[in-house]
Amino acid sequence: MTDDARGSTPLVDEAMKKAAVAWVSVAGGPALALWCAPLEGALLVVTGPGEQAAPGLADATEAQVTLRGDHGGRIVTWPARVSRVQPGTEAWDTTAPLVAAKRLNAPGPTADLVTRWAADGCAVNRLTPAGTPLAGADLSADAQAEPPRATPAIRATRKPFRLHRVRRR
Repeated sequence: MTDDARGSTPLVDEAMKKAAVAWVSVAGGPALALWCAPLEGALLVVTGPGEQAAPGLADATEAQVTLRGDHGGRIVTWPARVSRVQPGTEAWDTTAPLVAAKRLNAPGPTADLVTRWAADGCAVNRLTPAGTPLAGADLSADAQAEPPRATPAIRATRKPFRLHRVRRR
């Protein structure tokens, strides 16, 4: 049973209420694990300088969201409509402090965090259900594991540790 006003289902609503992390994919890119806060039938994700990186999310209009259950497995994947909450608006004044209060390990008071988000150009993105979700047997059976991404980081090779000197004959 779908709620036509929001494009949501009871499963999506319940999964969002319990969500602390969502896997979000933008424009067919890799799904990124992002900290999120549920609020009023949507997930709010903060991205930008000093916050989590989600390339393309702030400028996107659509995304794919996957939520996992208490057991760690996928329970639902749904298309989302992405909108940005703009600083200086009434929506920002009510939403940003609520999201900032749920931010773990935030540096400083909530009001300072909201001010920094606005000054640094951070994006508070609202992900709202906007289509038919996939759940249960409709979800793909593959693990959705992706190969490691290329990185310039390397691991230094060390010489083996020797406790004593080895004599040669």
